[in-house]
Amino acid sequence: MPSQETGADEAAGVTLRCGDNPLVEVRFRDRTGFVPDPVHYAVELRAPGLAARLDDIVAWPASGDPGAFLAALAGDFRGWTGERTWRTADRDLALTAVFRSRGHVGITWTVRPWRSADGSWSASATTWLEAGAQLSAAADDIGRFLAPDGDGPRG
Repeated sequence: MPSQETGADEAAGVTLRCGDNPLVEVRFRDRTGFVPDPVHYAVELRAPGLAARLDDIVAWPASGDPGAFLAALAGDFRGWTGERTWRTADRDLALTAVFRSRGHVGITWTVRPWRSADGSWSASATTWLEAGAQLSAAADDIGRFLAPDGDGPRG
């Protein structure tokens, strides 16, 4: 279930927890950038035995954002066949979505540093969300977090 976090010492963020295993989560954090600059942010993946963070992911307004991708998936809540994918222009964050019976969507979140000299690692975690309300709420939360006008998530 999507949840929002706000800390006194950190920038506002969005956390998505897997419906099948709440120990699996994806966190959007540390948003910077205001119009006309692109938005920069970090993504953290957490799961049993996994803790990965990629800083300085860039949201270019012309290339869309993961919130818009999730909103499109939520619009197809009755399902689809195969995989649907989205990635940042820099290819450092990629999402792959599949639909399974009983109205749930599996989203595999992959982070991969491309700017560093050691771009040889990647990490992935899969969250399962209900195809209707949960997916729509996640799309809204991420969309507000990445909005170029600086309007982060609301409680």
